[in-house]
Amino acid sequence: MTLLNGKGLCVTRGQRPILKGVEISLQQGEMLGLIGPNGAGKSTLLRVLAGVIEADAGELGIDGEAIESIPQSQRAQRIAYLPQLSEIAWPMSVERIVELGRIPHLEPWQDPGEEDQEIIERVICQTDLLAFRDRAFNTLSGGEQARVLLARAMVTQPDILLADEPVSALDPAHQLDVMNLLRQHCDSGHSVIVVLHDLSLAAHYCHRLQLLHQGTTLAEGSAEAVLNEKNLADAYDIALTKANGNALKPTSLPWRRLHRPD
Repeated sequence: MTLLNGKGLCVTRGQRPILKGVEISLQQGEMLGLIGPNGAGKSTLLRVLAGVIEADAGELGIDGEAIESIPQSQRAQRIAYLPQLSEIAWPMSVERIVELGRIPHLEPWQDPGEEDQEIIERVICQTDLLAFRDRAFNTLSGGEQARVLLARAMVTQPDILLADEPVSALDPAHQLDVMNLLRQHCDSGHSVIVVLHDLSLAAHYCHRLQLLHQGTTLAEGSAEAVLNEKNLADAYDIALTKANGNALKPTSLPWRRLHRPD
């Protein structure tokens, strides 16, 4: 079932076109990877989908309903947006910031209830933040802050989670943790659109890829269909290297967390 659908999305800044009639669709339970070089329009597209900015032209809908006709309160429950990590000086505790993700489900001035607290506790455990729950957010490393913001998005329990480079500040082990969490979100019937620069992670975890280049879609489909020699040369000016006859599947990359006893 098509959950989200965008047609002819255009964004211009000054005299410079950022998105040039981009089409995008997202199925229920799917992880769609947005890939492409810097300046291709990936983050701008994600901001349009999140409602942070409006497209200058085009149509966007959820479940066949135009996005502008859906009340903002419902959109906040259905779509969670995880932007790129920036300089944030919030002195609040980690747990309090994660709690903020439940606000779309609460009435004004309502405190989180028992069910909300259960969701918050589960996500704090899933994102490996138990040891940091009482720490001030602004005392954490960039990678730790990235996990906190992911947890905040996850506790919303959105139908659609939009994540802009969620693993860029993480070590390899926590990169795998985050990608596994995003896949679990899909396995539970929700959907994810994730911007990634790591093509190996994109190929391994995403059900489908959309390659953007200069504001347009250069290719879309499975990793095997998108990550071919011609597309990578056209988009990135790089040559494709194969290992053991398979593209982008070298045997030396980490794909699984080791579980060691404490």
